[in-house]
Amino acid sequence: MAKFSPLHDRILVRRVEEASTTRGGIIIPDSAKDKPQEGEVISTGKGRTNDEGKTFPLAVKDGDRILFGKYSGTEIKIDGEDFIIMKEDEVLGVLSGAAAPAGSNKKEAVGAKR
Repeated sequence: MAKFSPLHDRILVRRVEEASTTRGGIIIPDSAKDKPQEGEVISTGKGRTNDEGKTFPLAVKDGDRILFGKYSGTEIKIDGEDFIIMKEDEVLGVLSGAAAPAGSNKKEAVGAKR
């Protein structure tokens, strides 16, 4: 893969694929699926710079699982793989303990109580 380093407060994100079947076993065609709003941070910029030139580091880091808005970022292809470049401001939150495979119970992945 080509080396890509985002500038300033931008991050490079790879979408996390969702399951292609429902719990009942119904297969969902690609044309009917929404793009997932969850991704993994691949690379981050140095941080945000204020008017005096002081750099503030980003709150997200490489490897973080994040949630972002439906229309966030700019979609790009690097070496044939789809990625999104977005500003850190477009990140809605960081998922902790989100190593569960796609299609599992989302409430458990984000730690919601039953």
